[in-house]
Amino acid sequence: MRVYLGAAPGVGKTFAMLAEGRRRADRGTDVVVGFAECHDRPRTEEQLDSLETVPRVTRHYRNGTFTEMDLDAVLARNPEVALVDELAHTNVPGGRHDKRWEDVVELLDAGINVITTVNIQHLESLNDVVEKITGVPQRETVPDDVVRAANQIELVDMSPESLRRRMAHGNIYGPEKVDAALSNYFRVGNLTALRELALMWVADRVEEGLQHYRDEHAIAETWETRERVVVAVTGGPEGETLIRRAARIAERTGGGDLLAVHVARSDGLTGISPTALAHQRRLVESLGGSYHAVVGDHVPTALLDFARAEHATQLVLGVSRRGRLAQSLTGPGIGATVSRHSGDIDVHIVTHEHAAGGRRLPAGHADLSLRRRLAGALAVLVLLPALTVGLTGLRTVLTLPSQILSYLVVVIGVALVGGLYPALVAAIAASLLINYFFVPPIGSLTIAEPNNIVAVIVFLLVAAAVSAVVGLAARRTGQAARAAAEAETLSVLAGSVLRGEQALPALVARLRETFGMESVALLQRVTDQPDAARGSPEPAPAPTAFDGGGWITVACAGPSPCANPREADTIMAVGDTALLALRGRTLPATDQRVLAAFAAHTATTLEQQRLARGAAQARQLAELDRVRTALLAAVSHDLRTPLAAAKAAVSGLADPGVTWSDHDRAELLATADESLDRLTGLVHNLLDASRLQAGAMPVRVRAVALAELVPIALAELGPPGSAVVVDIPQDLPDVTADPELLQRVMVNITANALHHAPASSPILITASAFHDRVEIRVIDRGPGVPDDARDAIFVPFQRLGDTDNTTGIGLGLALSRGLTEAMGGTLTADHTPGGGLTMTLSLPAVAATTRTPVSGDESSPAEAG
Repeated sequence: MRVYLGAAPGVGKTFAMLAEGRRRADRGTDVVVGFAECHDRPRTEEQLDSLETVPRVTRHYRNGTFTEMDLDAVLARNPEVALVDELAHTNVPGGRHDKRWEDVVELLDAGINVITTVNIQHLESLNDVVEKITGVPQRETVPDDVVRAANQIELVDMSPESLRRRMAHGNIYGPEKVDAALSNYFRVGNLTALRELALMWVADRVEEGLQHYRDEHAIAETWETRERVVVAVTGGPEGETLIRRAARIAERTGGGDLLAVHVARSDGLTGISPTALAHQRRLVESLGGSYHAVVGDHVPTALLDFARAEHATQLVLGVSRRGRLAQSLTGPGIGATVSRHSGDIDVHIVTHEHAAGGRRLPAGHADLSLRRRLAGALAVLVLLPALTVGLTGLRTVLTLPSQILSYLVVVIGVALVGGLYPALVAAIAASLLINYFFVPPIGSLTIAEPNNIVAVIVFLLVAAAVSAVVGLAARRTGQAARAAAEAETLSVLAGSVLRGEQALPALVARLRETFGMESVALLQRVTDQPDAARGSPEPAPAPTAFDGGGWITVACAGPSPCANPREADTIMAVGDTALLALRGRTLPATDQRVLAAFAAHTATTLEQQRLARGAAQARQLAELDRVRTALLAAVSHDLRTPLAAAKAAVSGLADPGVTWSDHDRAELLATADESLDRLTGLVHNLLDASRLQAGAMPVRVRAVALAELVPIALAELGPPGSAVVVDIPQDLPDVTADPELLQRVMVNITANALHHAPASSPILITASAFHDRVEIRVIDRGPGVPDDARDAIFVPFQRLGDTDNTTGIGLGLALSRGLTEAMGGTLTADHTPGGGLTMTLSLPAVAATTRTPVSGDESSPAEAG
């Protein structure tokens, strides 16, 4: 079996199948067409000319007549190759099998080779994924195993843009279906996602074939054709960090595989928590990976053996939790060993600090760490007795200066490890040992010769000097590290200012991370009473103390942030009305400089936000002023025309000096009536626009059937509305909308389309369901709107080109968008393929059986067809 797989209809699967059939037939192979669906595509039908086609069988079902592949006829013909289109097709009842893929299986069992086609959305494993992407459930599916069992799977690929061009040119569906297809299933996003699914599915199939080949030929080397990331988990607290890091690595490689492995000791001894391992296993599986457990005495060897067996390309390990002393005593850790023997497998060593400590500034004290001082004390207890025992055995060989120098080497070593105080202890202890065991009289602390007194004193001085130098170097190293960390922090802070990063939550979170605090809050002092005019608390004058008044939290990071300064461990003033409240520990004076820099940046950000709010209010006032100006211009110009016409008609009728015929009197009355109607419409639009701007437009939503509302809206347009073509499916779900407002919107956008479209090209109104929405499209073939002007047509008092001042004041589309958004929908303008403008009105859908009025909430989504 050979399968041509496509991402969507129209990519050319049937054409490729028939072309392959013709190629084989020209080569002398006995080929017949069992079933081919050309969808009236001329180029595809041409491929059938030279191929033998088995006549189809006719079946009747539910008052309809259908044709299907005649399975028995194909079996009786017994060709070498049968071409069978649409593998996932559901057969009309009356045949031997329910599905066409079952017919294909029977042909294969009979020894007939089959070339067939299928789309990626019809694979059973991807059915729910495709429905989430397209909003269209696929009821015709084929089991993945049937397609995977094919000897050859060939992807028929085409870019979304090329496929949409084929659709627009009418090479896939008929002209009457093009607009609806391009606006629904054949969106660029849908086609891109389906294409990626098809590529990944075929890549999986290729990977299976490659793995089978490697197994057959016993190839153990890593072929980096596809990233396979192995993460080692121990059940420790760092496990989740490592798993998520490995998942990101696999994701960045474009669909790489994630494998988690735990190495258990063969003797069954373990110190990890089974509960923690089970939790990490569930995490791996939730991220799309697989969990594995192996047994081995030597963990690095077991990890590398597993990685090579799975053809891994990358291995993720955590930094060892052991200290330096433990590593020095027990040898290199697992990470170092694995890195040394990994070969062509990349090894990632990932750090895993917990409890959200983040990157702290180095400690301000100058002493060495407690760990190093303890290591120095341990060296004193171990090295001095060992050296004394060794030198006692060599007492007859070595002189006193050599013995003193030997002890000096030990003291220097202790100073390098533990610093000043362990080295001083070692120097004193070494001098006493020298005096007791090696200075005459031996076995006594008495020194007989003055030279020996000088030697011991010099020894103490040298040891003390070396210890002091090491301590000073440690202090300078700590100070340099802290200065570098402060410089880096301030550099990042300055860079964020230059990049315009002014989000207060991000700034507060960075402050908490820098100092490793439990929580940080930015508090602003307010008065007891809010400013009613501004709708927000009014900042008070400069606070005289941090322990009184009211406070609001402007931004915070971390659990349980401080609500007032009294709860904070450290506070820092930010300008005159705000402060930073840090909880977790009291910051030393050495940290105040960096904290002050954060406070200055925070003050700048607060001031910029205040200025931005002022600018926004100014823009709003300017917009209101612009609207007022436009409204006055509209009233003075557009309303004057119908008023003048009505006034002239009424004045003429009221003139006693003029005798009017019945025809003239009727025409004047019609003119007055038309002008007054036009004036009434303009006033209604102005009132509705003001209500929308004030948020006072009453909206009463309920379930509305478009098939009933659209004809009413077209009837309101008069004779021009009768020329509009309506294509609304009978099974379309109802929409949640206000019937009167929706009718006005439909009238406005349809009237706009009729005004701009040529008389020779009728307006088309279509509708379709997409996810939990219903989209109504009003399509015209007029001049269209340039891309940079599509938003401008929805601005109040704006006409395209501002050339026509006789048909309104430019409120129709602006009012339509406002009414649509008030009902929870959207109104957008798009280019019509082939020229023109398509207005797309999207509204929430309700279940097709729902007819009761609903509130402002969206109803349950309808099933998309």
